[in-house]
Amino acid sequence: MGKIWHFCLLLAVITTFSSCVCYSFKGISIPPEITTFYVSDFKNKTLAAPTDIEVRFAEALRTKIRNESRLKYQEIDPDILFSGDVVSYNISAEAPQEGNTVALNKLEITVNVVYENNKDEKANYTKNFSFFQTYPGDEDLSNVQDDLITKIFAQITERIFNDTFTTW
Repeated sequence: MGKIWHFCLLLAVITTFSSCVCYSFKGISIPPEITTFYVSDFKNKTLAAPTDIEVRFAEALRTKIRNESRLKYQEIDPDILFSGDVVSYNISAEAPQEGNTVALNKLEITVNVVYENNKDEKANYTKNFSFFQTYPGDEDLSNVQDDLITKIFAQITERIFNDTFTTW
């Protein structure tokens, strides 16, 4: 009987102290007063990118936050807001080889993100997030572009999520 009482007491103490801190799951930390988010449509500021790249990015960020946090999507008066622009979409040769050919090409995308926290203005930021993927030089970009963009957006949204919701 004494062991059960000690266990219950320990559980009560842990519950009491854990209820005083921010929400934390999978390394993220979101204050309890933050319950809603909104990701506005991003703008495409590049000439070379696919015409729907800004829509794809905004949806990738919405999906990341929906799937990996407790926040609810809300368009009107959200607690936190993400907006910004796709500012760079560059393709470059990365591994030149003999005969004026390249072994690898690199696609790099940069997104400028504006984060507004309506509950804590000190947390606001404007940052560029960038990532790249390489692909074989003998591949036509049009054949691999969608897959590359998906992988790049996965990395960029991970970085945005971590910069916004983790306290390392």
